[in-house]
Amino acid sequence: MTPGASSRPVCSRSRLWAAALLGSGFMAAQPLSRMLRWLLRSSARSCSSGAPVTQPRPGESARAASEELSRRRQFLREHAAPFSAFLTDSFGRQHSYLRISLTEKCNLRCQYCMPEEGVPLTPKANLLTTEEILTLARLFVKEGIDKIRLTGGEPLIRPDVVDIVAQLQRLEGLRTIGVTTNGINLARLLPQLRKAGLSAINISLDTLVPAKFEFIVRRKGFHKVMEGIHKAIELGYNPVKVNCVVMRGLNEDELLDFAALTEGLPLDVRFIEYMPFDGNKWNFKKMVSYKEMLDTIRQQWPELEKLPEEESSTAKAFKIPGFQGQISFITSMSEHFCGTCNRLRITADGNLKVCLFGNSEVSLRDHLRAGASEQELLRIIGAAVGRKKRQHAGMFSISQMKNRPMILIELFLMFHDSPPANPSIASWDPLHVQDLRPRMSFSSQMVTLWKGCRVPQALLLAQQWLGSGCFQRHYTSRADSDANSKCLSPGSWAPAAPSGPQLTSEQLTHVDSEGRAAMVDVGRKPDTERVAVASAVVCLGPVAFKLVQQNQLKKGDALVVAQLAGIQAAKVTSQLIPLCHHVALSHVQVQLELDSTRHAVRIQASCRARGPTGVEMEALTSAAVAALTLYDMCKAVSRDIVLEEIKLISKTGGQRGDFHRA
Repeated sequence: MTPGASSRPVCSRSRLWAAALLGSGFMAAQPLSRMLRWLLRSSARSCSSGAPVTQPRPGESARAASEELSRRRQFLREHAAPFSAFLTDSFGRQHSYLRISLTEKCNLRCQYCMPEEGVPLTPKANLLTTEEILTLARLFVKEGIDKIRLTGGEPLIRPDVVDIVAQLQRLEGLRTIGVTTNGINLARLLPQLRKAGLSAINISLDTLVPAKFEFIVRRKGFHKVMEGIHKAIELGYNPVKVNCVVMRGLNEDELLDFAALTEGLPLDVRFIEYMPFDGNKWNFKKMVSYKEMLDTIRQQWPELEKLPEEESSTAKAFKIPGFQGQISFITSMSEHFCGTCNRLRITADGNLKVCLFGNSEVSLRDHLRAGASEQELLRIIGAAVGRKKRQHAGMFSISQMKNRPMILIELFLMFHDSPPANPSIASWDPLHVQDLRPRMSFSSQMVTLWKGCRVPQALLLAQQWLGSGCFQRHYTSRADSDANSKCLSPGSWAPAAPSGPQLTSEQLTHVDSEGRAAMVDVGRKPDTERVAVASAVVCLGPVAFKLVQQNQLKKGDALVVAQLAGIQAAKVTSQLIPLCHHVALSHVQVQLELDSTRHAVRIQASCRARGPTGVEMEALTSAAVAALTLYDMCKAVSRDIVLEEIKLISKTGGQRGDFHRA
């Protein structure tokens, strides 16, 4: 022992342990990178525990001892092994934070989180078991995850949540175990959770008005949440984080009240921008931006101070001088923090999500149950992390994307993200081990397949619209005394005559130079008036035609329903056709005319908009969905119905000139 020092620094002791282990041959059985990473975490945990690490020599200042400790920790950082390649994406982001959903169930119905009617829950057999949760947690922690947060649904309604926390606490290298809760069960369970090892708490609370609380969450429980917050403070959690989703017209008038809570309580009140998820009826007008919230609070407390941010922090933190707590802003929509994102998510049904706003997932549960080895699971995880995008799509694009309701964070598994689990999983190698990239993208595989099989282009186009999602169905009824003809819109049916230049391109515009699907960039194209007309024919046969003509179908007026479906389809085309831009249509018209000579209905859809891209896909989608709706309305009468001649009649506007079909 060094003379004059009562104990050796903890970080230095870790180095001595390393030397001893090297001498004993222990390192031969452990990967060097894993051992060095363990030593770094061990020193970081010990040095940040709050206990004095060194006793300074007589006459030596505490500041000098602190500097020595910093030098030792810096030495370990510089000599530590690289972070796990499996948890590092192609932009160099190291993912050390894992969020695990313990359940899809919740005892509240928050308006921004799930639809009022609830959501369809995954069968229990398809949810992760406790052992599967712990198995995946061990795997991720072994690779570098040092923080796990338990989420839901509402995690505290899971019966074995205390045991899960206790088991996680035993994982070497895990520094933080947190929970995000609605607070309803918190006061009752927190003493047990703290004893088990829970070290961080986030509590959701969107209003300080009890009646408004019931309106937002559609349940009672305000006083239980407040009791949970005070219990957390009583048990020494500092800070206790309070998550508040700010929604215009609902609770933005309470910003100052929430900020005032931090004067006498060790709270970190985190104001969250309203985010879009399925079922929460997101509207840009409801979102209160970070800058607007900050301006409101600064008007009351102009001395508000900005606090330093950690590199991977999601929150912009501020403090009012003299206040015990602080306030923060989570700017997911207006100022994303994707560049420093270090988070991964595992849903309750075992899917790995690398981005909260992404709809791409891979099922770890399926591979785990198929008997995948640890190395195979790591390669699957590494492939998913490697495909993570630089940033999410932005608030306007996100609002148009299909994603899980917040309560589930789930969507269909993408084919290229999750190959079917089977006993021969060991033969599936999704990536080159050298660079952790997929051997071939799904789009490249399909291009190769199409070239080899010579699939007709018409079939590929048909797959685009026949494979889309469903439209919203409306029912109505309408009587018409005209027995010979029935037309729902004014104007005569007139085929367009050829006119104007018909420019073509030898290169597909939705494919990049490497043959992969790509969305066309229209940012620099000028806004022009765009009009497109498309048509379709539905041959019903004599029986179904007569019932439609006389409006005697049991389902109702087929022509009215088809007309409404066609209008609705035009408005949501960008949600049905993957690479279509969202277009703000100024007018949609759908005409349906009975053709008694063919026992058919002729459909014509016209769409108009002003913008940088055309509306022919909107017109084609409108005509096609109207035709499909007629089929659906009449299929109980006859299955001998044929959809014909779905085609573009004309388009005007744009750089490629006008088009008119003969």
